[in-house]
Amino acid sequence: MTTSAIAIQQTRAYEFGDLYFEGRWQPGTAPSPLEVKSPWTGELIGRIAAAAPADVDRAYEGARLAQRTWAAAIPGFRARIFSDAARVMERRKTEIVEWLVRETGSTVTKAGIEWWAVHNSMSEAATLPSRVEGRILAGDYPAKENRIYRIPVGVVAVISPWNWPLHLSARSIVPALALGNAVVVKPSAETPITGGLLIAKILEEAGLPPGVFSVVVGRSAEIGDAFVQHAIPRVVSFTGSTPVGRHVGKLALESPLIKRTMLELGGNAPLVITEDVDLERAARTAIVGKFLHQGQLCIAVNRIIVADAIHNAFVDRFVELARALSAGGPRDAGTVIGPLINREQLDKVVGLVVQAQSEGARLRLGEPVRGLVMPPRVLDEVRPEMAIARQEIFGPVASILRAADDEQAIRLANDTDYGLTSAVLCRDLGRAARIAHRIEAGMTHINDIPAVDMPQMPFGGEKNSGLGRFGSRDVVDAFTTQHWISIQHVDQSLPF
Repeated sequence: MTTSAIAIQQTRAYEFGDLYFEGRWQPGTAPSPLEVKSPWTGELIGRIAAAAPADVDRAYEGARLAQRTWAAAIPGFRARIFSDAARVMERRKTEIVEWLVRETGSTVTKAGIEWWAVHNSMSEAATLPSRVEGRILAGDYPAKENRIYRIPVGVVAVISPWNWPLHLSARSIVPALALGNAVVVKPSAETPITGGLLIAKILEEAGLPPGVFSVVVGRSAEIGDAFVQHAIPRVVSFTGSTPVGRHVGKLALESPLIKRTMLELGGNAPLVITEDVDLERAARTAIVGKFLHQGQLCIAVNRIIVADAIHNAFVDRFVELARALSAGGPRDAGTVIGPLINREQLDKVVGLVVQAQSEGARLRLGEPVRGLVMPPRVLDEVRPEMAIARQEIFGPVASILRAADDEQAIRLANDTDYGLTSAVLCRDLGRAARIAHRIEAGMTHINDIPAVDMPQMPFGGEKNSGLGRFGSRDVVDAFTTQHWISIQHVDQSLPF
């Protein structure tokens, strides 16, 4: 489908019910459907015909067959698909944002940010097909030419989470496809529409050939292990918790053919604030870094580490700003804090707050919970050994620690098993850079929130926060492999 063709196409609202595999929309064969409900209203917004293990097998087989033709397509053809997909997203922006609000409890602001991130990924993916380079290397054998080709891995498996489902699915799906692979995605059962089916609609409308992309929606207990261990996919990209990521990595190593894994796992992001900051700007930056999407993202601020000299003044202003945040319906224009994804998540966050108080933390702010909406919580006098300082909160709870100086702030920042992202707020940029270099994380952002993700940059973590990098040239390495082909131009003497 050409750009001009999609431009004149009549726009109809997307509908969902079936899965998308073998190049067509069809029901899965699991015994019962998957019901998708709004975390805000509780309304049923989708009943998906879920996948059984046999459907996973069919999806992979179809992907394997379709990938051969797709990989052989000229770079310009593949690039055009993603340029057209970006235009589809522009035309359907209101509809896409609405699906994010309905299915994930995103506020309109957060959903708009997520739309922008995926649109950016589509545009960036259009540049990838022509950025794949081979090499000719010199070697020690006379008259031997060494050609190094970089080729698609074949089929890529993607497992995506529920918190930023459109973006955290697309950031693997889109580059993997652009580089000539086929992709099969298993989105979270909490968000199957925005985590997979919506992407399939967008790419189908943009003209992606049938079978190259598939979505199998199902319960992890029924299809999760089979999805990872299947013999066809060569790379498994997983975003989610560290315990589940360990399990995925183990399955990938134990599968009939060992697979490469890309694992983006949990975080415990520190925000270090030095005493020389503009207090108002620092407090507002911390508010956004903590409470964006109710704190339900792995790159949210998890610990706010404040210099002792400004600690009390910072906490007072931070509490004032947090108290003023509107919590309620995600469609309301002024809402900042919407619902958590489900009751299980709410109970976990409430439990962490209660435990922190029992361990000596001081609750400075905490209005009653309404349904799945938890208004902002602010905990002061948090110590590094407390559970709330060691675990990923994934909710609208701010934990504030006190640091006597830069050395202690750095020790506190690194006192975690995680190392995904971090941030430093400091007026002296040289000092800020010195602190940043000593933080054990894959990413550190100076005078910004830690929740920064761009497809042009290497996104990923250290320690228990995962393996590999998304974005930049790293994504080419992740979804392609190298084939060394040598040519012996002159007969060599043989050893026997």
